[in-house]
Amino acid sequence: MAEIRDKSPRWYVVHTRTGYENKVKTDLEKTVENRHMQDRIMEIKIPTEEVVEIKDGKKKVVSRKIYPCYIMVKMIMDNESWYVVRNASGVTGFVGPGTDPVPLTDEEVAVMGVENIPIELDVEVGDAVKITGGILENFTAVVSAIDTENQKLTVLVNMMGRDTSVEVDFINVQKI
Repeated sequence: MAEIRDKSPRWYVVHTRTGYENKVKTDLEKTVENRHMQDRIMEIKIPTEEVVEIKDGKKKVVSRKIYPCYIMVKMIMDNESWYVVRNASGVTGFVGPGTDPVPLTDEEVAVMGVENIPIELDVEVGDAVKITGGILENFTAVVSAIDTENQKLTVLVNMMGRDTSVEVDFINVQKI
């Protein structure tokens, strides 16, 4: 494990044994509390999404893990915090080359839904934008509405000669 390079908290991806995500999260939270490490290991998340399942003809909304066998840990990486996380029961390691964990970029954090990082997007209604992600990647569009609270734009995309209104996340557009 290399020495501290950055003293600011960053998100790291931790690989766990299959089905141990909740146990690892609970155990780590207890260890952080017992060792008074809240200033270095701030948050532990298991990204989930709500999905509708139909079972016996009935619709039911359930929470499903987006990344099975992985948890996300917001921490200041130092030898002690690395040791505590790496040696938690059920943890197989950090994501990164060898023993050197690689933090997620702000863009990865936003796309993965780990944390809502407000994105500053300098666009106005009527501006042209390029869609940089999703099924409409590389399409050009015109902004018709801006929802800063939910970090979404409503844009008009010309498809087959017709303008079609589409909602896109701030993270998936750039101003032209």
